[in-house]
Amino acid sequence: MAKDGTNRGGARPGAGAKKKPLADKLMEGNPGKRNITVVQFDNAADLEGRDMPKPDEMLSAIQKDGKPLQADAIYKEAWEWLHERGCSHLISPQLLEMYAMSVARWRQCEAVVTEYGHLSKHPTTGKAQKSPFVAMGEDYKSQANRIWMEIYQIVKENCSSEYSGQSPQDDLMERLLTARKGRIG
Repeated sequence: MAKDGTNRGGARPGAGAKKKPLADKLMEGNPGKRNITVVQFDNAADLEGRDMPKPDEMLSAIQKDGKPLQADAIYKEAWEWLHERGCSHLISPQLLEMYAMSVARWRQCEAVVTEYGHLSKHPTTGKAQKSPFVAMGEDYKSQANRIWMEIYQIVKENCSSEYSGQSPQDDLMERLLTARKGRIG
């Protein structure tokens, strides 16, 4: 406790050593001798597929410009990616919705910057200034990356083999560039 009576300091969220992925623990032979939880399916024929949770209606809401937000498509793509890896049950639908909304808003900001440019007119002085959509886009992109890293960490920690390959995060710039040409999707 500080002199002024407030609690400050101490452990911060995310501080400290990161968890090792399950695949690494299995390869090293569990040197700490703690119990390792491995999800194994003894009878794979009895497994039933899980339907994708329906995305919230706000993810496909019509925006002020009359176009749909299209965050529902990002949600579906991310969920399918997780489902293919058998991790869709580990990620909450709310976390996926936050990711999809952040990516969709980032794409919206980038579309506005593309249409109107990087500069805007200051409301009182009339001088050129940095467009507020540039800063908003950077914030949404940063937020989307943080959420995706949280999702990817869950996948990495629960995967019994090393994963390498494409993720939905890999083609964001390609999608943004095609959106500029009017082919959103």
